[in-house]
Amino acid sequence: MGCSGCRVRFNFGKVLSKVSVCFTMVLIFTYFFYCLAGICHSAPRTLYKQLNDDILDDHRNFLDSLRPPPRLLPARNGTLSADAEQVEAPVQLSESAKESSNIPVSNTFGTKRFPQAIIIGVKKGGTRALLEFLRIHPDVRAVGAEPHFFDRFYDKGLEWYRNLMPRTLDGQITMEKTPSYFVTKEAPGRVCTMNCQTKLIVVVRDPVTRAVSDYTQTLSKNPGLPSFQSLALKNSSTGLIDTTWSAVRIGLYAKHLENWLQYFPLSQFLFVCGERLVSDPAGEMGRVQDFLGLKRVVSDKHFYFNQTKGFPCLKKPEGSSRPRCLGKSKGRPHPHIPSEILQRLRDFYRPFNQRFYLLSGQDFGWD
Repeated sequence: MGCSGCRVRFNFGKVLSKVSVCFTMVLIFTYFFYCLAGICHSAPRTLYKQLNDDILDDHRNFLDSLRPPPRLLPARNGTLSADAEQVEAPVQLSESAKESSNIPVSNTFGTKRFPQAIIIGVKKGGTRALLEFLRIHPDVRAVGAEPHFFDRFYDKGLEWYRNLMPRTLDGQITMEKTPSYFVTKEAPGRVCTMNCQTKLIVVVRDPVTRAVSDYTQTLSKNPGLPSFQSLALKNSSTGLIDTTWSAVRIGLYAKHLENWLQYFPLSQFLFVCGERLVSDPAGEMGRVQDFLGLKRVVSDKHFYFNQTKGFPCLKKPEGSSRPRCLGKSKGRPHPHIPSEILQRLRDFYRPFNQRFYLLSGQDFGWD
């Protein structure tokens, strides 16, 4: 009987020892499980941050409330196409799928393409307004900032340039604007190297008014700037115009266009009238949409005229609390310029304007 009791106590001790070992193992496995779970949970955050940094700005543009969601339509006959190399990318997730997952929302749809159309000029002609109006169209995707690739950053290479572009779906076109391209001697050849089928848009404006606007912008940044007349004239006694001053040189549209026509036929240009873009934005936008092979979506219903600014603004988009106008720098008052200086400039530009009308096939009526 005593030996039996010893065996019971001995067996109980062995059982207790095994239970302790099992419990310890459970604690160890639990510890490792939570450690691994923590690592797995944190790893994607870093990865997604790295993957998303380069496309976050483009996604914000895509979510612009003015623009309806892109339509998954087959390419139309009128849609532009580029012969440049393209980079494939995953198909877009539905918005509901994005919201139901814990994955950060990012622009993972479509393809990054070289621009099929570029707004190449001119500075202070109305290029920003044109781009903002175009971005209403669901089939237009555009870079927000001016890339300046073909005039300043060409040495970075075409692949760098393409990576700046937003992603597009079939039936959409990619665009950018850099007004200084029009006056850059090397730009036409460089654009043609990328794609000689690129469509080119030039927003032009009375060169005298444009020069004053250009000066006004510079003056706002540099209040100590010399007077307009001292910069426009080589000397006051002769009255000769100083064509080395950029504000004057940009307005020699004929000379710049002749450079571009060495690489591109006239049929690939659209000349938008800056004055009509202000007085009749819907009419000019109709011409632009036709030129790009787009359905006429942007129309009168999108605009109203802001009397204070003297410019058209976009009507309040759905979900927005106020209308959308261009920045404070647009529509700023011009300084007073003596009438005789303005007349000298008009006389100077007249033969260049006539040559430009002949080359472009349009009479803009500036004379």
